[in-house]
Amino acid sequence: MKFNDTLMMATRAMFRHRLRAGMMLLATSIGIVSVLLLTAMGEAGRLFVTGEFRVLGTELIIVQPGNPGTSGSNPFGFMGETPRDLTFRDVEIARRVPGVARAAPIMVGRLPVSHGGRERETLVVGANHDYARIRKLKMKAGAFFPRMDMERVSPVCVAGEQIVAELHRSAPAMGTWLRLGESRCRVVGIIADSGQSIGINTGEIVVAPVGFMATVYNTEALTNIMVEARSREAVPGVIDELTRRLIDSHYGMHDFVTITQDAVLSVFDGIFNAITAALGGIAGISLIVAGILIMNVMLVAVSQRTSEIGLYMALGAARRQIMRLFVSEAAILAVMGSACGLAIGYLLVWAAQQAFPSLIIRPPWWAVAAALATAVGSGLVFGALPARKAARMDPVQALRERM
Repeated sequence: MKFNDTLMMATRAMFRHRLRAGMMLLATSIGIVSVLLLTAMGEAGRLFVTGEFRVLGTELIIVQPGNPGTSGSNPFGFMGETPRDLTFRDVEIARRVPGVARAAPIMVGRLPVSHGGRERETLVVGANHDYARIRKLKMKAGAFFPRMDMERVSPVCVAGEQIVAELHRSAPAMGTWLRLGESRCRVVGIIADSGQSIGINTGEIVVAPVGFMATVYNTEALTNIMVEARSREAVPGVIDELTRRLIDSHYGMHDFVTITQDAVLSVFDGIFNAITAALGGIAGISLIVAGILIMNVMLVAVSQRTSEIGLYMALGAARRQIMRLFVSEAAILAVMGSACGLAIGYLLVWAAQQAFPSLIIRPPWWAVAAALATAVGSGLVFGALPARKAARMDPVQALRERM
């Protein structure tokens, strides 16, 4: 019996029992679709988060107060001790580090913002002129407030496009006064709404000089300091020198932490890759279940085709040829089920991409390859037992079943 004859006979046997074949195809297809959809969701989350951080550029360094490495398991020290605050002086130190292009003090809080009897709560950021360059803010009208001494209390601000639309409606906003909590500032610019970046919608923020916001929040403690290096290659050197100078300024205490974009991305990559792999593994179990279904159905098929097997053997078919016949049938079902699953899976992924165009929804190549390998492999492995049972039949006994 030639290989082509074996495939033809296996295909004919499959089409003679359409319901049985359809069940096995459906089981394999569902497994493939599950793997594709779940891993595509995990990959979409990973790409979304990494994309959010890449918007800021690869040269960004963030300095935050507190260093978990100096206080055991408590990042804020013992006995309720809090870390040393970052101050304007630390920003000046960062600005003078070789390789630093710009540095911005950041003071963040939520305040009620009102104008003309309309009010809403929003994120209010105290910063300097460099903040606009670091965050790559685009202005819809006016200009970002100019360079000024960080200690200077200048009651001006720039507001996000959505804030202006809600509070001013169709009235002009440039030159008007906004109330921030109990203080007031004049609007000198409107920030264009460019969507969300690291959880902040640029159309829904208000940015004011950090000296002015220090009086509003009644503190000079900074939330963090954003430092931009001149190039990605300069980042390691900038971190080393910045760390050394800040430690000297803080009387030898390493009570701050520096975070780079690459470090954050590597953490999120690891987390989302683990989640995606776990989702793929969970979905892959359905492919093993499909393989078990193929085995059980093929065992039933062997018992139903006993006389057929006996006739093949009586005509001179060898045991290995009988075994090859049933393994080929299982392999064809696994391959056809995988092809159907891929087609349906990619169709659903395409539909999800159309529904959520802001996300990049696609299954990783390794998940597709693993799903196909598992589907075909389980079909062959679980199809081998029924094939072995068929090959071991006694031809005389098998022919008796026909009588």
